[in-house]
Amino acid sequence: MRYLVTIPALLMLALVLSACGERAEPESDVPVQRWNLPEVIFTEDGRPDPSILAPVQVLHRGNGTQPQGLDPHVTEGVPSSNVQRDLFEGLLSRAADSSIIPGVAERWEISEDGFTWTFFLRENARWSNGDVMTAEDWLFSFRRIVNPATGSRFAILLNPILHAEDIIAGRRPVEDLGVRVIDDFTLEIDLEAPNPLLQEVLTHSLASPVHRPSIEAHGDRWARPGSMVSNGPYMLEELAMQSHIRLVRNPYYWDNDNVIIDEVIFYPTEDLSAELMRYRAGELSWTYEVPNTQFNWIQANLADELAVSDWLGIYYFGFNTTREPFNDPRVTKALSMAIDREIITDKLTRFGQRPAFAFTPPGIPGYEPPAPEWAAWTQDQREEHARALLAQAGFGPDNPLRLEIRYNTHEDHRRISLAIAAMWQQSLGVYASLINEEFRVFLNTRRQRAVTEVFRSGWIGNYLDPMYFLELFFTDNPQNDVGFFNPEFDRLLNRAARAADLEERLGLLREAEILVLETQPFAPIYTYVSARLVKPYVRGWEPNVLDQHPTRFMFLLRQDPVRQGAD
Repeated sequence: MRYLVTIPALLMLALVLSACGERAEPESDVPVQRWNLPEVIFTEDGRPDPSILAPVQVLHRGNGTQPQGLDPHVTEGVPSSNVQRDLFEGLLSRAADSSIIPGVAERWEISEDGFTWTFFLRENARWSNGDVMTAEDWLFSFRRIVNPATGSRFAILLNPILHAEDIIAGRRPVEDLGVRVIDDFTLEIDLEAPNPLLQEVLTHSLASPVHRPSIEAHGDRWARPGSMVSNGPYMLEELAMQSHIRLVRNPYYWDNDNVIIDEVIFYPTEDLSAELMRYRAGELSWTYEVPNTQFNWIQANLADELAVSDWLGIYYFGFNTTREPFNDPRVTKALSMAIDREIITDKLTRFGQRPAFAFTPPGIPGYEPPAPEWAAWTQDQREEHARALLAQAGFGPDNPLRLEIRYNTHEDHRRISLAIAAMWQQSLGVYASLINEEFRVFLNTRRQRAVTEVFRSGWIGNYLDPMYFLELFFTDNPQNDVGFFNPEFDRLLNRAARAADLEERLGLLREAEILVLETQPFAPIYTYVSARLVKPYVRGWEPNVLDQHPTRFMFLLRQDPVRQGAD
């Protein structure tokens, strides 16, 4: 769908902001639920005492947009990753608080020179069909990721592995990858250079194993109910598009005895108001998000169920710099400077998001994200400079810039896009039309860089490393949707990837980020927070900066309703 912003900009901005005004209560006669919950006690072996557990252990999770797919090597997006973390387990995994813990590898060793990592696999690890997991499964999986024929847009994450970069680029055969089978339960990985952050990479859903016989039998249809064989605590039982994805416990999972939730059901929840209603009706155990327009009501009625925490991610608008005039840094800088980020965070998002001027969010140990000089200016100063830049680029009242903003279906993306379009019209005289696309169509349009001009996006850190954010703009990265190609930037990232000293590595990455900020192929808007409602009877859920919540660590308390009626 396409919207053209033609009404007066001040009126448009006022309409967008007034949409944040709230009723005293959402349109629903569903009362606020309250329960008597038992005291949480544990047995000597650390498990919840059976007397406190709900008789039915089924978790209902809101999960944002419909996942793009479930193949961990080719899909992208947080909703897909959420499901994949329950279906698959990597060599290393993450605990409920997101700390790194052993996964299929029960232990590992790093050579004295740092070039070789040796993983010792659990001999009781099984696939969901009962097959024994061996080192050969991992060799097949890693080779599949870097194989250009797979088309993985995240394969670049494995660049620290010996020869991975050349294989991804098609310059070497997959057999040259620095991964070796020592025996059935021992795997070695050789690196291009010592890299202590390899363990972070190996917790990414990309680094999940896949079952070779299933792929050979079913081809690209293997990741479906009846065909998928996985190795995580859960296995795929049902997939109903735009309805739900149902997972059930994997009886062959090596730690199944310590898994309590029997089923987990993921629901696509793009309509945030409808998601809130489902949560209030008891249909969801937690929400993926909460509607910003109901901020006051939620604070007043469900404050004890509202979980807000910092999330390692950046919300931004990208510019397709392969198209004119967005290949002119004066234009992209002007557009970025004219966005009043404080209006967006204070009036639209409202749950603690912070204005952003760098691409890497704060929170990574040892790294201070840089910011452009104009980040310290007033908004009036930014807008004045932005108008001068646009005039230098040939745009003004007699030749106004016209552009398209694309966003995927989501009420918040629409409101933010409308607000930014109004800001550009008000301060710069820029006219913007808005185009809404379904998520998978949206991703494909961005990837092609054929018609895209400006697009909304977000990038979430799956581990604590600035490289995870900055390599998005590496020339050979297939996810470089802004089309930023800079040899010096690439050189800095390559040097950082091979730096054995962490301080040197972070310094090189900061230098690279300063370089990309100079040309502004994107407009950072704000750093994320995760804001959701979680039922008080859900335990084992822990807030963390990565916003990763494996179901295997959760359990549901017995619930006895105490009263009905809204507060």
